[in-house]
Amino acid sequence: MDEEARPSSRARRAPRPKPGLAVLEAAIGHAFVDQKLLTLALTHVSKASGNGRLGSYQRLEFLGDRVLGLAIGDLLYEAFPGADEGELSRRLAGLVRRETCAAVATAWDVGPHLLLGPGEVQSGGRRNQTILADACESILGAVFLDAGYAKARAIVEAAFTPGVDTAAPRGRDAKSSLQEWAMGRGLPIPVYEVVERSGPDHAPVFRIAARVEGFAPGFGTGPSKRLAEQEAARLVLEREVLGLNPQTAQNLPLTQETSADVREGNPPDA
Repeated sequence: MDEEARPSSRARRAPRPKPGLAVLEAAIGHAFVDQKLLTLALTHVSKASGNGRLGSYQRLEFLGDRVLGLAIGDLLYEAFPGADEGELSRRLAGLVRRETCAAVATAWDVGPHLLLGPGEVQSGGRRNQTILADACESILGAVFLDAGYAKARAIVEAAFTPGVDTAAPRGRDAKSSLQEWAMGRGLPIPVYEVVERSGPDHAPVFRIAARVEGFAPGFGTGPSKRLAEQEAARLVLEREVLGLNPQTAQNLPLTQETSADVREGNPPDA
């Protein structure tokens, strides 16, 4: 072979993704220009060396969580032009749950590619739903940095929106959603506490705090404990999942289920 036909040493040594990562990239729907981003997105804190948490996927997870929320909000706004803020918010909350992220990571078969410490491997970390959910978000953050928002949005649309019609129907119970959200993060179930009762016996007003360990409480008011608890739970969800301030969240309508309690004249809980 003459010199011109022979590939250069630089071409022969051009970095290529590992075969396993190429399979993962195909499942995700993106071939990374910067392979280090994908590797970092798969690195659990138990495997990080030197920089500790900074050498793990946690910063990418933080970014990916925001990218996911924006992309889902963008897609829902486009898909449901007749939906009000309350319906869009409930649908978004249903799609960005930890369980949904873990299911997407499972569909991508992320588990075998995770970089885990020996202890995490032995304890079943490759199947751990929290780790899988975190990895899903970190991968989205990595895609955003590698190729921009449009690519990340396209991946979110392909992976998350097939179930958009049933993600969060109108009557979704805020207390149930908050409990699922808390348990998906390995937290105890929320606790509800009556902090004030005012008004006459025939028309009481309850003020209730919804408390999730490690988060600021949400306060709801209503003519029954049930309604006040629903409002308190909803406010926590809107603040922690959607990033809405209390004033914005306060203006979201009650679900059909809780509004029906008022319309049907159900007596307040004692």
